[in-house]
Amino acid sequence: MNKVMSNKLLIALYISPALVLVTVLIFIPLILSGYYGLMDWDGIGAKTFIGIENYMNGIKDIKFWNSAYHSFLLAIFSTLSLAIYLVISFILASKIKGADLLRKIYLIPMLLSSVAIAQLWIKVYNPSNGILNVFLTKIGVHNPPAWLADSSLVLFAIFIPILWQYAGFYILIYYAALKNIPESLIEAAKIDGASAFQIATKIKLPLIKEVVSVTVVLAIVGSLKYFDLIYVMTAGGPNGASEVMASYMYKLAFSSYKFGYGSAIGFLLLLITLIVTFVVRKLTTSKEKIEY
Repeated sequence: MNKVMSNKLLIALYISPALVLVTVLIFIPLILSGYYGLMDWDGIGAKTFIGIENYMNGIKDIKFWNSAYHSFLLAIFSTLSLAIYLVISFILASKIKGADLLRKIYLIPMLLSSVAIAQLWIKVYNPSNGILNVFLTKIGVHNPPAWLADSSLVLFAIFIPILWQYAGFYILIYYAALKNIPESLIEAAKIDGASAFQIATKIKLPLIKEVVSVTVVLAIVGSLKYFDLIYVMTAGGPNGASEVMASYMYKLAFSSYKFGYGSAIGFLLLLITLIVTFVVRKLTTSKEKIEY
């Protein structure tokens, strides 16, 4: 193994397939997106170089900043939901009956496509015969809301299926981290008289702090670039109330045929995501490393 690891040519040979894929699928499209943002282009005809005009227009675009606001709201919702996932993970890791079955149930939404989930929740939110409004009517709520047509409720309504979709992913990460904690530490704490709450908050939570930090970054970055489920459910409506940065970029590039401007918005989305990721990592990364 040491001989292999010391052979730089062999190392380069091993990593070259992944490097080629990353270059072709990620770095080249990013560079092209930044380049197309410098053009006045409908995506089909001739390109006209206009410099940073698209980027300046994007910075001044109220609709873009409204969509950014909605993306950040989803990021906040997603981050807060991690607390729910963490609590469920603590419960599942505490050797309760049926924990294995519950873990499998929580993973089911991960097996479905975002389009299928969107179609399912459109049926749930149907104002006339959706299961949610039928239930509200049965318990005495008169004129239940049209969830996806109400500007004040649509973001909340969209967040629920997003929370449901990714529950299994985050619960699995937390569960694996909790199960990796040596049982001897827990037993020693019990012998010392620590309660279940103290064990959870004073021992388990600090030991998985790095994992929690990573999931916070994943939740925020994922929310900022979220697109498919929202586009299928509302297409950014009503009146832009659920428009996010990715859906706004898509509409500009492929519906309004402003491919250059859409590329500039996409590049601005990339820059915003990178800045937010850097800030969140700085705020959540602890200098103290706990080893066990």
